[in-house]
Amino acid sequence: MAAHMSRCKTWSRVQRFGMAAYRRYSSSGGGYPNISLSTQLPGIPKPVFASVDGQEKYETKITTLENGLKVASQDKFGQFCTVGILVNSGSRHEAKYPSGIAHFLEKLAFSSTAQYGSRDEILLTLEKHGGICDCQTSRDTTMYAVSAEVKGLETVVSLLSDAVLQPRLLDEEIDMTKMAVRFELEDLNMRPDPEPLLTEMIHAAAYRGNTVGLPRFCPADNVDTIDKKVLHNYLSNYYRPERMVLAGVGIEHEQLVECARKFLLDARPVWGTGISANVDLSVAQYTGGIVKMEKDMSDVSLGPAPIPELTHIMIGLESCSFLEEDFIPFAVLNMMMGGGGSFSAGGPGKGMFTRLYLNVLNRHHWMYNATSYHHSYEDSGLLCIHASADPRQVRDMVEIITQEFVQMTGNAGEMELERAKTQLKSMLMMNLESRPVVFEDVGRQVLSTGKRKLPHELCSLISHVTASDIKRVTTKMLRSKPAVAALGDLTELPSYEHIQAALSSKDGRLPRMYRLFR
Repeated sequence: MAAHMSRCKTWSRVQRFGMAAYRRYSSSGGGYPNISLSTQLPGIPKPVFASVDGQEKYETKITTLENGLKVASQDKFGQFCTVGILVNSGSRHEAKYPSGIAHFLEKLAFSSTAQYGSRDEILLTLEKHGGICDCQTSRDTTMYAVSAEVKGLETVVSLLSDAVLQPRLLDEEIDMTKMAVRFELEDLNMRPDPEPLLTEMIHAAAYRGNTVGLPRFCPADNVDTIDKKVLHNYLSNYYRPERMVLAGVGIEHEQLVECARKFLLDARPVWGTGISANVDLSVAQYTGGIVKMEKDMSDVSLGPAPIPELTHIMIGLESCSFLEEDFIPFAVLNMMMGGGGSFSAGGPGKGMFTRLYLNVLNRHHWMYNATSYHHSYEDSGLLCIHASADPRQVRDMVEIITQEFVQMTGNAGEMELERAKTQLKSMLMMNLESRPVVFEDVGRQVLSTGKRKLPHELCSLISHVTASDIKRVTTKMLRSKPAVAALGDLTELPSYEHIQAALSSKDGRLPRMYRLFR
């Protein structure tokens, strides 16, 4: 039996390496044939390697219809697609209207239409194609999106056209929306995570009373003033084909254009088409300033492990719009600052090499959070740092953040900069693995610029950012007045003038205060 096994092994080696190679293997007495790794093995076909030209084969295709509507698509393999309509409309356009219309439209989306009697009918129709729908509004864009099987594309585009251009806006639907908005406003003030509320406050401080500084959430006083007439007046001005993009990912461009011509080219909106558009074209005016909200945060999250009472501060400075060349250096700077929560701050892959971890969270144990955010719009931008700590240490916390802003103007280390650029490229590419994210990227870029920069173009721009670019944009940013949002117990909060003085100083320190009595 052993001899038989030995013969089998010998023959398998001869078959694998050839007789000449096997003789060399036998004579050398080694366990492996004496063949160079660069030498092709006998009897093995020559490998054929795929060629890479560095370009994305399936680029974004864009077609503009006769009525001004843009149709944009990106091919992506799979049996499902994501299709939607993006409208150049959001809370920034509500200067001539009661604030909160965009918030209402988000809640009313995919309700009854001329073709569908209720939201349930819409959902049942989508269910036949394995589909889901969603609507999201931001300060400058409203997005209606559907993900479904590719073979249901015609049904999906027909449904989108109906949902956007022919909503019924029944009285009972508006009443239900008012209840939903009131509940959301209550939830906003009660939730343990203050970030949405602080973001609202920092925009109000940075752009006082104009464009992106207008409230994204409907103010409580406006809930009862918004009705069908107000909504139709707004829709007639902003929901126009020249302010829309039909975007799709995972479908053929010609097929999407054909559906757009069928359902959107001659579609008549329920509010009529005779009125000439009265669009607010205001450019964002950065003002800087402070918005404070004194609030008892001691009982935000009770239970077995309650969250301690914290005071939250957000300090921001004007950056740039996403249309400017400096947008990429600002994105790298934001990644370099990084940050996050103090819980589980260490360990690989947790962002512990960003400045807000190394210089803030790892050095000051009493800081609960330090995170950098970058908000960018078509005419302005805001780079801000959110920090939270015990109310008794608010002054120290503010000084640490102002010092971090001032230290941004120093020379960035080569390794630090390369790490930030690599992280940004990695995050960009990983996000674009998701079909809905690609859809939003295609839609937003085409809506704002009429074209799309492909991922490899963005990666190239990121790679070319230098330390001098970072120094240049931060020096320019520090010339702007700060925007400050403060939430919680604000007894120890420094004055706005002191924060401004700290950001104008060389070391970022707050002016010293001398008290006779403590």
